[in-house]
Amino acid sequence: MLPAPFVDFPQCATYARTVPTPTSSSTRSRRDAASGARPPGVTSPQVGAETQRRVRDGAGLLAAAAMRRLDEDLQWYRALPAEDRSWVGLVAQAGITAFVTWFADPTRPAHGVGDIFAAAPPELTRSISLQHTLQLVRVVVDVVETHSDRLAAPGEERELREAVLRYSREVAFSAAEVYARAAEVRGAWDARLEALVVDALVRGDVDDSLRSRVSALGWSGRGSTLVMVGTTASTLDDVRGTDLRRATRRAADDALVGIQGDRLVVFLGGEGDLRAAATSLLPRFGPGPVVLGPVVQDLTDSARSARAALAGLAAAAAWQQAPRPVLADDLLPERVLVGDVTARRTLVAQAYAPLAASQGSLLETLSAYLGTGRSLEAAARSLYVHPNTVRYRLKRVADVTGWDPLDARESYVLQTALALGRLDPPAAPTL
Repeated sequence: MLPAPFVDFPQCATYARTVPTPTSSSTRSRRDAASGARPPGVTSPQVGAETQRRVRDGAGLLAAAAMRRLDEDLQWYRALPAEDRSWVGLVAQAGITAFVTWFADPTRPAHGVGDIFAAAPPELTRSISLQHTLQLVRVVVDVVETHSDRLAAPGEERELREAVLRYSREVAFSAAEVYARAAEVRGAWDARLEALVVDALVRGDVDDSLRSRVSALGWSGRGSTLVMVGTTASTLDDVRGTDLRRATRRAADDALVGIQGDRLVVFLGGEGDLRAAATSLLPRFGPGPVVLGPVVQDLTDSARSARAALAGLAAAAAWQQAPRPVLADDLLPERVLVGDVTARRTLVAQAYAPLAASQGSLLETLSAYLGTGRSLEAAARSLYVHPNTVRYRLKRVADVTGWDPLDARESYVLQTALALGRLDPPAAPTL
């Protein structure tokens, strides 16, 4: 995942408790009009021109004092690179300058506080968290309060401190807005990058640049990988898409989500039970089949899992009794019907070839059993053996291939494998 700002709104709320609670401008206006009170963000009319002049003339003093305090009190500020330190200094100076400008005209609300953060590039939100920004605001407020006795005209110290608190409240919430917008922009960019990464993984275009992108999205690479595909529950807007991504990241250590029209592709990774994690995500999918690809060792081999899952999704409608989710390897006959070459080779390699290479007439017995309507007695008569012999050989077929001929579904898999093996006989081993 690209580094995201540490948007700690509880910290913002803690800071905001030190000053009046904000309300909407329209509500405040109606309340102020009814009560005759001054709207928040406006200094007391008792502050005279002398205090305003002193504050204006002392802007340089405040800025210098604020920079000294930042260096003395904030360890994270001292640890910043020189360029970031200079940007933070510009933000602090811009805050003091904006306060002086606002304080000089007490008849207008503090609408321009957002311009304070325009002095720094948006990338600064990656180096400095919202918590650090609020610490910066606190330091500047404390500096102004410390110098209020020297800056304010006699008798107006309290009014100056109250004005600083009101203005700092606006700055705090403006900072929260800046970081929230940065998080939204970064989240939208991450979603686009994630979609490109998923497309590349499905195609099998895994190179060094893709690995770096996957790492930037927060993929740790520990454990195995599994791909699940299905349909979306409905049109996924940004909010639903974000919620889906949160759910996938809670289900597994690593997760990538690709929304391709009405198709949903999810890559899950980690050291836990990935199939159980995939099952927990079923409510996030729409109606219809959900197919799980085979578990592979790492993300670089995930294209094999993705191709199997996508082929299974295309073929799942042919098996109406398929479970949900269904394994792509349980849909091998249906995948063959839709032209999946990998499924064709898998059936020949795992079912036909072992039987052809085995001893004890297993292939002949299975062919007779399937060709006589799955009747033990009929197969025994055609082979001139006892039915118990047929039963024993069919049990050996199940041991060799992993599919039980006595099970209706698995006998269909074996029948498909026999047909494919006769069409594409396995190559004879070379000596």
